Amino acid sequence: MRDAATRRFDLIVFDWDGTLVDSTTLIGEALQHACRDLGLPVPDDAAARYVIGLGLADAMKLVAPDLPPGRYPELGARYRDHYLVREPEITLFDGARELLAELDAAGYRLAIATGKTRAGLARSMARIGVEGMFHATRCADEGFPKPHPDMLLHLMERLAVEPHATLMIGDTTHDLDLAQNAGAAGLAVTYGAHPSEGLTSRAPLAAVDSIPELRVWLAHNA
Repeated sequence: MRDAATRRFDLIVFDWDGTLVDSTTLIGEALQHACRDLGLPVPDDAAARYVIGLGLADAMKLVAPDLPPGRYPELGARYRDHYLVREPEITLFDGARELLAELDAAGYRLAIATGKTRAGLARSMARIGVEGMFHATRCADEGFPKPHPDMLLHLMERLAVEPHATLMIGDTTHDLDLAQNAGAAGLAVTYGAHPSEGLTSRAPLAAVDSIPELRVWLAHNA
């Protein structure tokens, strides 16, 4: 990793699902099962994965556009039931733990900006054992969800880092729009929820295809 005198960024913010943890297939299938439970049209895989990272209400509007808002909690409850049964299957992507440890040792400030709830992120981080690796985290139920800039603005203010020194890394256009809306740089990973074509349309600094490739990019460019 670059030394403090030559580095471009001080704060590196990661999305969670699909960026650090391998959860996008499970989340998409849980949404599909929830829609099926309520007799709703079942979104295809691409549509189910597209809403990953959004706040719950925004996701419901897209995945079940004909469902009255008053029934969003019902659909959300069915989603959580299906998700929680399989949550223990979720693991970090290979190499992610080592990457985080290397960035931390190099003196970068690390944070999470996620569409998960606070309770969901805390449960997932504790189970995986990475809660001590981050200086701050921000969740969708603590303010405005992605792509509103609130998450990054909060993290930057809390950690006293300017937008030009902040890098947002994510697997969805919601993450890259969040970065742009907050005045920060964005870096796309193509192994998560959204296809590379949509990600590159947001003109990120780069689009990388794996954790090892991400590590190399960060070592040379962050």
